[in-house]
Amino acid sequence: MRPLTLSFVAMALLVASSDAEESVNILLFTADDLHAESLGVYGGRPSDVTPNLDAFAAEGLLFNRAHVNTAICAPCRAIIATGRYGHRSGAMGFMPAKLGVPDLVTTFKAAGYHTGVLGKVGHSTPREDIQWDYAFDQKDLGDGRSPKLYYERSMTFLKQAKEAGKPFYFMVNSHDPHRPYCYPDKLRKGAEMPSKVYQSRDVTVPGFLPDLPGLREEFAAYLNSTRRLDDTFGRVMEALEETGFADNTLALFITDNGLAMPFAKCNAWYHATRTPLLVRWPGVVKPGTLDDEHFVSVVDFFPTFMEATGVETPAGLDGQSFIPLLKGKKQQKGRESVFTTIDSKAGGDYVPMRALQNGKYGYIYNPFANDEFWYRNNNEGLAMKAMNEAAEKDEVIRARVDLFRYRLPEEFYDLEKDPDCLHNLIDNPEYKEFIAEMQAQLVAEMERTDDPMLEAYQNKEDRAKVDAVLEATYGKRRKARAKKGFDPRG
Repeated sequence: MRPLTLSFVAMALLVASSDAEESVNILLFTADDLHAESLGVYGGRPSDVTPNLDAFAAEGLLFNRAHVNTAICAPCRAIIATGRYGHRSGAMGFMPAKLGVPDLVTTFKAAGYHTGVLGKVGHSTPREDIQWDYAFDQKDLGDGRSPKLYYERSMTFLKQAKEAGKPFYFMVNSHDPHRPYCYPDKLRKGAEMPSKVYQSRDVTVPGFLPDLPGLREEFAAYLNSTRRLDDTFGRVMEALEETGFADNTLALFITDNGLAMPFAKCNAWYHATRTPLLVRWPGVVKPGTLDDEHFVSVVDFFPTFMEATGVETPAGLDGQSFIPLLKGKKQQKGRESVFTTIDSKAGGDYVPMRALQNGKYGYIYNPFANDEFWYRNNNEGLAMKAMNEAAEKDEVIRARVDLFRYRLPEEFYDLEKDPDCLHNLIDNPEYKEFIAEMQAQLVAEMERTDDPMLEAYQNKEDRAKVDAVLEATYGKRRKARAKKGFDPRG
């Protein structure tokens, strides 16, 4: 009888493993502060910075109109985790999501999934009661910059899922190319060298930044970090292949926000929220395909993952599944534009921004802008230093610095002609009709999502009323965080 019992157990394990392999797994890989156009497949220069990601893109679908809904690390990941905008989940900036708001990890665990996260654990866990099955953070991953350790930790997680006979939800967060960037002579403890190193002469400066020597030097170090990100991504994909999960895994690649330099991360301009979105799903997504038409954003990930896996979708999500797009179909309703937000940023300042972008135009409302507030963030570095020095003699750069520091309440850009958002057309009479249309669409989205900034917008000509809305929305939560000793830098 003993041999029969062992045989039965072995058979049970085999069946469980087979069931896990047939179920759809989810692997979401995020970069940290990546400029979308740094990837070769998005026209990056030099074109050889991201060979692994470029190869991955050829195996699936590339979205050209993908965005994050909040261009800051923790609040972006909170939107992924909850499927709700920050003002709906409570995770407005570096604030926790409200109790009772459904989240991906708990939902997947209840459905029998093995859940794991590498890197950015706190930012990927917007509430303390959310518990991953497997989690390793920055210090256990070579400062979040060791492709080798990401590979090893990924192998362990994937083998755990296989041995348990469970499908998985695996979120892998690189700490590259987040600052501090990779200077070969100042390699951080635990970090590895990238497989290729770049010099300032290799740099093509993005159009929203001036081409200045100090900026080029910093951008070259950013490219080094981006190459190491690509190395890490390649190693994680190796682990997926070696454990036999590649064929039944929906794998996605994004960034959490744009480049950590002025006019990108922590803002609502086009290059702040635009993200690369690469999706591979063997047998479902046709390799080498491109979507130039539909707007998708990270608030859509939760419902998409639910439909892909067959797990019941919780009520109250703000996005919609884009599974039809993965299958090569069209999906017109809700795909004509993207709604993006900022509430508060690292340092505790509330700097609310609300934006709507479509294929032609971008409209931004900045309730905090009052001619006195001096905007700053922790992403300025050598780039802003170079701009400040150049601004002393260059009026054009001085105007750019002034716009960055002292925002206007409203901005409007012709994104077809000016994707770098260099020319604010809010007072241009030729665009009056288009501005009114965008304003109405933004108001509709704010109404749909119970956005507290709607009241500010409706009273935008009355500074005192706007300030009262800001204090009512953010003031108490900011004070409560300070009382608890919360570090908004994460």
